[in-house]
Order: sequence, then C-alpha cells, then structure tokens
Amino acid sequence: MRAMNETTTGPRVNSSGYTLGEEIANTITAGIGAALSIAGLVVMVVFATLAGTAWHIVGVSIFGASLIFSHMASTLYHAIHPPRAKRVLQIIDHLAIYFLIAGTYTPFTLVNLRGPWGWSLLVLIWALGLFGVIIKTTRLTRVPYLSTAFYVAMGWTVVLVIKPLLETVAPGGVTLLVAGGLSYTAGVIFYAWERMPYNHAIWHLFVIGGSACHLLAVLFYVIPLTSAAAALGASPAA
Repeated sequence: MRAMNETTTGPRVNSSGYTLGEEIANTITAGIGAALSIAGLVVMVVFATLAGTAWHIVGVSIFGASLIFSHMASTLYHAIHPPRAKRVLQIIDHLAIYFLIAGTYTPFTLVNLRGPWGWSLLVLIWALGLFGVIIKTTRLTRVPYLSTAFYVAMGWTVVLVIKPLLETVAPGGVTLLVAGGLSYTAGVIFYAWERMPYNHAIWHLFVIGGSACHLLAVLFYVIPLTSAAAALGASPAA
C-alpha cells in the first residue's frame, strides 16, 4: 500500500493512496489473474481425475484454490472503495499470499516428494504460513517489509529439499519452478518501488507470470498429463 504523502500524478481516490487510473489497473490485472486461476483449477482437476490418484486431486485442488483465493482477494481489495471494507480486504489480501505460497508447494509434497521429505516440507511450509498470519494480525506487522521478506523466504524454502526435488521432478519442471520463483521475486522490486506510477499493477503482472509457471509445472510434471490426455481423447468412444 502506498503512503498518502507520496507524490504521483493524479488525484487520490481512497486510503490506499493510488490514483483512480492506478486502482483501475490494479483491479483489472488482479481480475485477470483470478479468471486464469479459475480456468487453471478446472483444467488441473479434470486431468488429475482422469489419470491421477487421490493425492493428485487433493494437491491440485489446494493449489488451485490458493491461486483463486489470492487473486480474488486482491481483485476485491482494489475494486472496493469504502475505507473500512478496504482495510479488512487489504489484510485478507496479504494473508492470502501465505496460503498461495503454501498451496503451491502442496501438490509437489503430496505427489513427487511424498514420503519423509514431502511430509516434512508440507508441515514446515504450512507452519510458516500460519506464522505469517500471526505476523499480519499482530503488532509484528508494523515492522517495515517484514511480511514481504517472509513471503520471499517462504518461497525459496524449496532450497532445503533441492536434492530430492531434482530426483523426483524432471528438469523441465524444476526450470518452471525456478522461473516462477524468479518472477515473483523480481515483482517484489516493483511492489516496493512505491514512487513508481502503476507499480502495483506491474507487480500483479509478475505474480501472474509466476503463477502461470507454477501451474504449468503442476500440469506437466505433477499430473501424468500424457495419460490424462489419452484418457480424454478416448472418452467419446467409451
């Protein structure tokens, strides 16, 4: 959220400190992310149901739900103007990021890494997510950029399991995971660059890019996509 005393061109429209044009851009970009997330969840669940196991279905459902929650919370926060409602939605928007990060790990821990490494990482990442909720709902939230730093730290917790990850996820999947992480991390630069006009909408675009990379990683390297596609193609003749 941009401070009210910072100067960019145009009138302020609400307590977020964005211009009307910026807030419209913020709403549109977040809305695009929400729409793509809904479509992504449908595709993942369909393919997981066709060729996966219960672990696949649960994993992709949690991931897809976290994507929708995060992007939809952001859309509502930027679209609604009443200060009190906006403040509540801002908190929900920030909390949703913790759920998105933990949700992104979930299909990989339940399918590719399932076992000691997978269960340990699953418990760790969701515990960190709950601690993040504590940060945002207590006085700890007053520490400048603590939440942002915690988002980044959670996202890169994957380095703790890099060896088993490389053994269970094909190189293409690892590449997509890294690309997604880099997109989120690069976006943080614009998120923090509050004096730059439309910085938050640009941040949303990087978030969409990161989400897309991770969704593709799940589609191609968690779900047995080839088997699912074959089953889908054979279904009319069944």
